[in-house]
Amino acid sequence: MSPRSASRGELSDAADRLNQLSTAVAVVDRRFCFVYANPAFVELARASGWRGAPLKIIGEAEPVVAEMIERTREVNLPIVSRSVDVMFSGTLCRVDMSASVLDGGDVLIEIHPLGTRLEDGAAPRVSQSLRGLAHEMKNPLAGLRGAAQLLKRGTGDPDQQLLADLVISEADRLGALADRLLHPRGKTAMRAVNPHEVTERARALIVAEAGIDVALERDYDPSLPDIRGESDSLLQVLLNLMSNALQAGAKIITVRTRAELGAVVGGQALKRALRIDVIDDGRGVPDEIRESLFMPLVSGRTDGSGLGLALAQEIAHEHGGQIAFRSRPGHTIFSLTLPMEPCDG
Repeated sequence: MSPRSASRGELSDAADRLNQLSTAVAVVDRRFCFVYANPAFVELARASGWRGAPLKIIGEAEPVVAEMIERTREVNLPIVSRSVDVMFSGTLCRVDMSASVLDGGDVLIEIHPLGTRLEDGAAPRVSQSLRGLAHEMKNPLAGLRGAAQLLKRGTGDPDQQLLADLVISEADRLGALADRLLHPRGKTAMRAVNPHEVTERARALIVAEAGIDVALERDYDPSLPDIRGESDSLLQVLLNLMSNALQAGAKIITVRTRAELGAVVGGQALKRALRIDVIDDGRGVPDEIRESLFMPLVSGRTDGSGLGLALAQEIAHEHGGQIAFRSRPGHTIFSLTLPMEPCDG
């Protein structure tokens, strides 16, 4: 569902998903009064009494948000502002913001804070969107694992047993990831990760979805060192990017790894960075959603949830990196850029 075409009724139907997002989402009516705010918006703007309240309850951020609302109503198109410094609750925050007109004249506001840093030793706040995803994963994963075990026991074909083992191991991996997200135990463990082990795991998993008509190619720099990260989360990002390429009709998908000097991430220059490119020859990113592609509820497919790329970008930010893209029909590149720091294991 695209924010451009959403109605207030459709937004109400999506409230459960919106309430799980770490992106701050709110809806303002023609009188500049709130008709909806998700928990992330309430936390960011300290707007606990938002229901029916005027926009001024968000304090010093009001002029910036009001200007975006007026602009999107004037042109009747989504408006996106990147890396904007806005004061929320006495704290200067750098954020991405978007505003779009809903059917009926209400305006949807989305605010994604950038560059959040944790003090040494502080436990990270697992995003509500990731928690929501983890909760939704638990029951289907248990069923999937059980079905794979039955298939393995019922076949004597070694190849089929290997495939069943792959399903079981991935269900276990995702189950463990869900448990960590639902029950965080202090600071996320960042360890030395071989980037090519992650890309190879992603390729192996996407093969079954791709089928024989899609070529999966490699273009690796073998000299790249390990990076610090959480391998299962990074695997999820790459699976998302490769799956999106398939859904865009790609026949050739290439995974490329490179070192990059002076990469700019979140307004900061990195001395050295790892860049993982997922390149495809599919239809490309539609023009109408390019500016808001990483915002929640934005999808180029009618059956898409609009959460996959938003979650992938969150994971990239949690690793100090980002996802960017360049796209035209027949040639699209999604690039995951991550800090390349010394790893001692």
